[in-house]
Amino acid sequence: MKRDIISMLDVEDILGELLVLAEEMKAGKYKDQAPLKGKKLAMIFEKSSTRTRVSFEVGMLELGGYALNLSMKDLQLGRGETVADTAKVLSRYVDGIMYRAYQHAMMLELSHNASVPVINALDDVEHPCQIMADLLTIKEYKGRLRGIKVAYVGDGNNVCNSLMLGAAMCGMDFIAAVPKGFEPDKERTGLAKSIADKYNGSVEIIDDPMVAAKGADAVYTDVWVSMGQENQAEERLKIFLPYQINKRLMSQAQPDAIAMHCLPAHRGMEISADVMDGPHSVVFDQAENRLHAQKAILIKLLGDTPEEKQWNQD
Repeated sequence: MKRDIISMLDVEDILGELLVLAEEMKAGKYKDQAPLKGKKLAMIFEKSSTRTRVSFEVGMLELGGYALNLSMKDLQLGRGETVADTAKVLSRYVDGIMYRAYQHAMMLELSHNASVPVINALDDVEHPCQIMADLLTIKEYKGRLRGIKVAYVGDGNNVCNSLMLGAAMCGMDFIAAVPKGFEPDKERTGLAKSIADKYNGSVEIIDDPMVAAKGADAVYTDVWVSMGQENQAEERLKIFLPYQINKRLMSQAQPDAIAMHCLPAHRGMEISADVMDGPHSVVFDQAENRLHAQKAILIKLLGDTPEEKQWNQD
Protein backbone atom coordinates (compact mmCIF):
# COMPACT_ATOMS: atom_id res chain seq x y z
CA MET A 1 0.00 0.00 0.00
CA LYS A 2 1.40 3.39 -0.98
CA ARG A 3 2.34 5.96 1.64
CA ASP A 4 2.03 9.73 1.16
CA ILE A 5 3.60 12.54 3.16
CA ILE A 6 1.14 15.40 2.88
CA SER A 7 1.28 16.57 6.49
CA MET A 8 3.56 16.10 9.48
CA LEU A 9 0.64 14.08 10.80
CA ASP A 10 1.51 11.45 8.19
CA VAL A 11 4.94 10.81 9.72
CA GLU A 12 4.28 10.65 13.45
CA ASP A 13 4.86 6.88 13.49
CA ILE A 14 8.00 7.03 11.33
CA LEU A 15 9.51 10.42 12.23
CA GLY A 16 12.29 8.85 14.28
CA GLU A 17 13.10 6.41 11.49
CA LEU A 18 13.24 9.21 8.94
CA LEU A 19 15.58 11.27 11.10
CA VAL A 20 17.90 8.29 11.60
CA LEU A 21 17.95 7.80 7.84
CA ALA A 22 18.68 11.49 7.34
CA GLU A 23 21.64 11.27 9.73
CA GLU A 24 22.87 8.22 7.81
CA MET A 25 22.49 10.07 4.50
CA LYS A 26 24.56 12.95 5.83
CA ALA A 27 27.20 10.51 7.10
CA GLY A 28 27.53 9.08 3.59
CA LYS A 29 25.57 5.85 3.87
CA TYR A 30 24.57 4.45 0.45
CA LYS A 31 27.20 6.74 -1.10
CA ASP A 32 28.53 3.95 -3.29
CA GLN A 33 25.18 2.25 -3.71
CA ALA A 34 22.08 3.02 -5.74
CA PRO A 35 19.08 2.11 -3.56
CA LEU A 36 16.68 3.90 -5.91
CA LYS A 37 18.20 2.63 -9.15
CA GLY A 38 15.58 2.79 -11.89
CA LYS A 39 13.15 4.78 -9.75
CA LYS A 40 11.57 7.89 -11.25
CA LEU A 41 10.21 10.93 -9.40
CA ALA A 42 7.92 13.46 -11.06
CA MET A 43 8.35 16.94 -9.54
CA ILE A 44 5.45 19.34 -10.15
CA PHE A 45 6.15 22.99 -9.42
CA GLU A 46 3.37 25.55 -9.26
CA LYS A 47 5.69 27.78 -7.21
CA SER A 48 9.30 28.53 -8.01
CA SER A 49 11.96 26.93 -5.86
CA THR A 50 15.68 26.80 -5.16
CA ARG A 51 16.17 24.42 -2.21
CA THR A 52 13.23 22.14 -2.98
CA ARG A 53 14.08 21.53 -6.61
CA VAL A 54 17.82 21.17 -6.16
CA SER A 55 17.62 18.96 -3.05
CA PHE A 56 15.09 16.55 -4.55
CA GLU A 57 16.82 16.43 -7.93
CA VAL A 58 20.28 15.93 -6.45
CA GLY A 59 18.87 13.48 -3.91
CA MET A 60 17.38 11.27 -6.62
CA LEU A 61 20.60 11.43 -8.60
CA GLU A 62 22.74 10.45 -5.61
CA LEU A 63 20.39 7.57 -4.80
CA GLY A 64 20.57 6.23 -8.35
CA GLY A 65 17.15 7.42 -9.51
CA TYR A 66 15.90 10.08 -11.89
CA ALA A 67 13.85 13.23 -11.29
CA LEU A 68 11.66 14.92 -13.90
CA ASN A 69 11.19 18.65 -13.32
CA LEU A 70 7.68 19.67 -14.45
CA SER A 71 6.54 23.29 -14.31
CA MET A 72 2.97 24.30 -15.05
CA LYS A 73 3.97 25.30 -18.59
CA ASP A 74 5.27 21.76 -19.13
CA LEU A 75 2.00 20.10 -18.16
CA GLN A 76 -1.54 20.14 -19.50
CA LEU A 77 -2.41 20.92 -15.88
CA GLY A 78 -1.52 24.48 -16.78
CA ARG A 79 -4.06 24.39 -19.61
CA GLY A 80 -7.03 23.02 -17.72
CA GLU A 81 -6.44 19.30 -17.28
CA THR A 82 -7.63 18.27 -13.84
CA VAL A 83 -5.30 17.43 -10.99
CA ALA A 84 -7.05 14.05 -10.71
CA ASP A 85 -6.34 13.17 -14.35
CA THR A 86 -2.75 14.37 -14.03
CA ALA A 87 -2.25 12.18 -10.96
CA LYS A 88 -3.67 9.10 -12.68
CA VAL A 89 -1.53 9.58 -15.80
CA LEU A 90 1.73 10.29 -13.95
CA SER A 91 1.15 7.23 -11.77
CA ARG A 92 1.45 5.09 -14.93
CA TYR A 93 4.92 6.53 -15.67
CA VAL A 94 6.71 7.23 -12.39
CA ASP A 95 7.32 5.73 -8.94
CA GLY A 96 6.51 8.86 -6.94
CA ILE A 97 5.23 12.42 -7.28
CA MET A 98 6.57 15.48 -5.48
CA TYR A 99 4.18 18.44 -5.62
CA ARG A 100 4.84 22.09 -4.71
CA ALA A 101 1.41 23.69 -4.76
CA TYR A 102 -0.47 26.85 -3.96
CA GLN A 103 -3.49 25.11 -2.44
CA HIS A 104 -3.68 22.29 0.09
CA ALA A 105 -6.95 21.15 -1.51
CA MET A 106 -5.09 20.50 -4.76
CA MET A 107 -2.42 18.57 -2.85
CA LEU A 108 -5.10 16.36 -1.32
CA GLU A 109 -6.76 15.82 -4.70
CA LEU A 110 -3.47 14.73 -6.25
CA SER A 111 -2.80 12.39 -3.33
CA HIS A 112 -6.25 10.81 -3.50
CA ASN A 113 -5.96 10.10 -7.22
CA ALA A 114 -2.33 8.98 -7.46
CA SER A 115 -1.50 5.31 -7.09
CA VAL A 116 2.13 6.13 -6.25
CA PRO A 117 3.48 7.96 -3.18
CA VAL A 118 2.93 11.73 -3.11
CA ILE A 119 5.25 14.11 -1.22
CA ASN A 120 4.11 17.56 -0.17
CA ALA A 121 6.98 19.89 -1.03
CA LEU A 122 4.96 22.91 0.24
CA ASP A 123 1.41 24.12 0.00
CA ASP A 124 -0.49 26.88 1.76
CA VAL A 125 -1.14 24.77 4.88
CA GLU A 126 2.01 22.71 5.52
CA HIS A 127 5.67 22.22 4.61
CA PRO A 128 6.67 18.87 6.15
CA CYS A 129 9.91 18.39 4.19
CA GLN A 130 11.30 21.64 5.59
CA ILE A 131 10.49 20.70 9.16
CA MET A 132 12.24 17.33 8.97
CA ALA A 133 15.39 19.19 7.92
CA ASP A 134 14.84 21.64 10.78
CA LEU A 135 14.50 18.90 13.40
CA LEU A 136 17.71 17.32 12.09
CA THR A 137 19.45 20.70 12.42
CA ILE A 138 18.25 21.29 15.98
CA LYS A 139 19.39 17.81 17.01
CA GLU A 140 22.83 18.47 15.51
CA TYR A 141 23.27 21.69 17.47
CA LYS A 142 21.53 20.79 20.72
CA GLY A 143 22.25 17.07 20.94
CA ARG A 144 18.61 16.26 21.65
CA LEU A 145 15.05 17.32 20.86
CA ARG A 146 13.04 16.39 23.94
CA GLY A 147 12.70 19.39 26.25
CA ILE A 148 14.19 21.86 23.76
CA LYS A 149 12.32 25.17 23.59
CA VAL A 150 11.59 26.47 20.09
CA ALA A 151 10.20 29.96 19.66
CA TYR A 152 8.60 30.72 16.30
CA VAL A 153 8.13 34.43 15.58
CA GLY A 154 6.13 35.93 12.72
CA ASP A 155 3.36 34.65 10.48
CA GLY A 156 1.45 31.55 11.59
CA ASN A 157 1.83 30.07 8.13
CA ASN A 158 2.50 26.65 6.58
CA VAL A 159 5.98 26.42 8.11
CA CYS A 160 4.62 27.35 11.52
CA ASN A 161 1.88 24.70 11.23
CA SER A 162 4.31 21.92 10.37
CA LEU A 163 6.98 23.01 12.86
CA MET A 164 4.38 23.09 15.62
CA LEU A 165 3.33 19.51 14.83
CA GLY A 166 6.88 18.23 14.43
CA ALA A 167 8.02 19.83 17.69
CA ALA A 168 5.06 18.28 19.51
CA MET A 169 5.94 14.82 18.17
CA CYS A 170 9.46 15.19 19.54
CA GLY A 171 8.47 16.27 23.04
CA MET A 172 9.70 19.81 22.52
CA ASP A 173 8.30 23.01 24.05
CA PHE A 174 6.94 25.03 21.14
CA ILE A 175 5.79 28.61 21.46
CA ALA A 176 4.68 30.82 18.59
CA ALA A 177 4.45 34.60 18.83
CA VAL A 178 2.20 35.84 16.02
CA PRO A 179 0.07 38.97 15.53
CA LYS A 180 -3.61 38.59 16.31
CA GLY A 181 -5.41 37.36 13.23
CA PHE A 182 -2.32 35.54 11.92
CA GLU A 183 -2.39 32.52 14.22
CA PRO A 184 -1.53 29.03 12.93
CA ASP A 185 -4.31 26.73 11.75
CA LYS A 186 -6.74 26.13 14.63
CA GLU A 187 -7.32 22.46 13.89
CA ARG A 188 -3.59 21.74 13.71
CA THR A 189 -2.98 23.75 16.87
CA GLY A 190 -5.46 21.57 18.72
CA LEU A 191 -3.92 18.41 17.33
CA ALA A 192 -0.42 19.62 18.17
CA LYS A 193 -1.41 20.27 21.78
CA SER A 194 -2.84 16.75 22.06
CA ILE A 195 0.28 15.24 20.51
CA ALA A 196 2.54 17.30 22.80
CA ASP A 197 0.69 15.94 25.82
CA LYS A 198 1.55 12.39 24.68
CA TYR A 199 5.26 13.16 24.45
CA ASN A 200 5.56 15.48 27.49
CA GLY A 201 6.01 18.58 25.36
CA SER A 202 3.96 21.75 25.11
CA VAL A 203 2.40 24.07 22.53
CA GLU A 204 1.50 27.70 23.18
CA ILE A 205 0.37 30.53 20.91
CA ILE A 206 0.85 34.14 22.10
CA ASP A 207 1.34 37.57 20.50
CA ASP A 208 4.45 38.86 22.34
CA PRO A 209 7.73 37.93 20.61
CA MET A 210 9.91 38.98 23.55
CA VAL A 211 8.03 36.65 25.88
CA ALA A 212 8.22 33.82 23.34
CA ALA A 213 11.97 34.18 22.90
CA LYS A 214 12.73 34.18 26.62
CA GLY A 215 14.91 31.17 27.40
CA ALA A 216 14.49 29.68 23.92
CA ASP A 217 17.05 27.24 22.55
CA ALA A 218 16.05 28.02 18.96
CA VAL A 219 14.35 31.09 17.50
CA TYR A 220 12.71 30.56 14.11
CA THR A 221 11.15 32.87 11.54
CA ASP A 222 9.91 32.85 7.96
CA VAL A 223 9.08 35.46 5.35
CA TRP A 224 6.25 37.88 6.13
CA VAL A 225 4.98 37.92 2.55
CA SER A 226 4.72 34.50 0.91
CA MET A 227 4.35 33.81 -2.80
CA GLY A 228 0.83 34.76 -3.81
CA GLN A 229 0.50 37.41 -1.07
CA GLU A 230 2.33 40.22 -2.86
CA ASN A 231 -0.78 42.42 -2.92
CA GLN A 232 -0.76 42.35 0.92
CA ALA A 233 2.90 43.30 1.26
CA GLU A 234 2.53 46.88 2.51
CA GLU A 235 -0.05 45.98 5.15
CA ARG A 236 1.87 42.91 6.31
CA LEU A 237 5.15 44.79 6.71
CA LYS A 238 3.49 47.22 9.13
CA ILE A 239 1.87 44.45 11.15
CA PHE A 240 4.94 42.22 11.41
CA LEU A 241 7.62 44.85 12.06
CA PRO A 242 7.66 44.16 15.84
CA TYR A 243 8.25 40.46 15.07
CA GLN A 244 11.67 40.80 13.50
CA ILE A 245 14.39 38.47 14.78
CA ASN A 246 17.20 40.84 15.74
CA LYS A 247 19.88 41.11 18.41
CA ARG A 248 17.42 42.51 20.93
CA LEU A 249 15.08 39.55 20.49
CA MET A 250 17.94 37.02 20.52
CA SER A 251 19.19 38.51 23.81
CA GLN A 252 16.08 37.06 25.46
CA ALA A 253 16.98 33.54 24.32
CA GLN A 254 19.63 31.21 25.73
CA PRO A 255 23.20 32.45 25.14
CA ASP A 256 23.84 29.53 22.77
CA ALA A 257 20.46 29.77 21.04
CA ILE A 258 20.34 29.16 17.31
CA ALA A 259 18.57 31.45 14.85
CA MET A 260 16.63 29.61 12.14
CA HIS A 261 15.04 30.61 8.83
CA CYS A 262 13.81 28.30 6.08
CA LEU A 263 14.90 30.76 3.33
CA PRO A 264 14.69 32.73 1.16
CA ALA A 265 15.36 35.49 3.71
CA HIS A 266 14.87 39.23 3.48
CA ARG A 267 17.53 40.87 5.64
CA GLY A 268 16.18 43.92 7.41
CA MET A 269 12.62 42.56 7.35
CA GLU A 270 11.81 39.32 9.19
CA ILE A 271 15.45 38.93 10.28
CA SER A 272 18.20 41.49 10.75
CA ALA A 273 21.41 41.13 8.77
CA ASP A 274 23.54 40.90 11.92
CA VAL A 275 21.57 37.87 13.11
CA MET A 276 21.19 36.26 9.68
CA ASP A 277 24.95 36.46 9.12
CA GLY A 278 25.99 36.25 12.76
CA PRO A 279 27.20 33.48 15.08
CA HIS A 280 23.70 32.32 16.11
CA SER A 281 22.59 31.65 12.53
CA VAL A 282 22.23 28.06 11.29
CA VAL A 283 20.18 28.88 8.21
CA PHE A 284 22.59 27.40 5.71
CA ASP A 285 22.88 24.18 7.71
CA GLN A 286 19.08 24.00 7.53
CA ALA A 287 19.30 24.44 3.78
CA GLU A 288 21.89 21.68 3.43
CA ASN A 289 19.84 19.37 5.61
CA ARG A 290 16.95 19.59 3.16
CA LEU A 291 19.02 17.29 0.93
CA HIS A 292 19.64 14.71 3.63
CA ALA A 293 16.09 14.76 5.00
CA GLN A 294 14.58 14.43 1.56
CA LYS A 295 16.87 11.56 0.64
CA ALA A 296 15.55 9.81 3.74
CA ILE A 297 11.97 10.48 2.64
CA LEU A 298 12.69 9.18 -0.86
CA ILE A 299 14.32 6.00 0.47
CA LYS A 300 11.41 5.36 2.82
CA LEU A 301 8.66 5.98 0.27
CA LEU A 302 10.27 4.68 -2.93
CA GLY A 303 12.86 2.21 -1.70
CA ASP A 304 13.23 -0.68 0.72
CA THR A 305 14.01 -0.15 4.41
CA PRO A 306 13.64 -3.60 5.98
CA GLU A 307 14.69 -2.69 9.51
CA GLU A 308 12.87 -0.27 11.82
CA LYS A 309 15.25 2.48 12.89
CA GLN A 310 14.98 3.80 16.44
CA TRP A 311 15.98 7.36 17.14
CA ASN A 312 16.74 8.74 20.58
CA GLN A 313 15.09 12.14 21.00
CA ASP A 314 17.03 12.68 24.22
